[in-house]
Amino acid sequence: MRVLALLPGSTETQLQAMPAMAAIAEQLGAGLQVACNASNVAAWKLLPAVEKCISFEFGDRWSMADWANLLGSIREPDFQVCLNFTSGPGYDLLLSMSHIPTRIGANGCANTEKVPAGAAGWACQQLEHYLRPIGVELDADVFRLSLPVAQLQSARDSLPSGDGPVLLLAPGGGSDDWSAERWQETAVAIRSKVPDARLVCPAGDNSASLQTADPKLTRAGDFQASAALVTAVDVVLTSDPVMAQLAVLTGTPLVALGMAEAGRLPQRDTIKALGNIAALDERGVLQALGVA
Repeated sequence: MRVLALLPGSTETQLQAMPAMAAIAEQLGAGLQVACNASNVAAWKLLPAVEKCISFEFGDRWSMADWANLLGSIREPDFQVCLNFTSGPGYDLLLSMSHIPTRIGANGCANTEKVPAGAAGWACQQLEHYLRPIGVELDADVFRLSLPVAQLQSARDSLPSGDGPVLLLAPGGGSDDWSAERWQETAVAIRSKVPDARLVCPAGDNSASLQTADPKLTRAGDFQASAALVTAVDVVLTSDPVMAQLAVLTGTPLVALGMAEAGRLPQRDTIKALGNIAALDERGVLQALGVA
């Protein structure tokens, strides 16, 4: 069996869909393909069950040539199932011309199976509604990313030497995020409470100022290396939704800043979701980390 997912949205959205896609591959022995924005292709390399990503710029920017190329990509393989997370007449027409017999979605008139829109609960588990029509069960909370042994070992080898706990600091860099100075002050405060703490940060421009201010910070390379680094550390402190979702999918303890919305993160003892970043003080963050 071959299963296609039409999955617009952010990298966070892609990561939230991984437990569902993994369940399909495991329970049905299905080959998976995902149509997503080009910027999200790297995320799907974390799930070996995905055979191919089809790059498509979802939204209002695609041309008729783009649409025709997508149609050709999904008609050529023999897909039996499509998980449709799109909406709009262009996508309805696409699906109606795809010849895929089972099309599961919440919006549009081209779906053969209708699922409830806006279901309550954790975003990853909400996708169980898409899996029921094909007889797949989903317990998203037990899913864990399985990364290559060599990649995990490389991440462990990159950690600073010492015996202290390893903390990943991952700024999100958004307009509502802390300033670089505030992140640097937080790093200093953590070290004052836990002198042997080993602090690391992921790849990307958002972490550059942290490493400039503190040359002791280890820094990961690409997206896959960042995922391995998340797995290797003891706790993640982040305002970056992608790093937060990687912590969720690897089972790494997490303190997520500005991500207290219902359904965004699962309910676990090892996850602390804090609200409005601007209103957070240093003491509250240190308390969430258990070092106040």
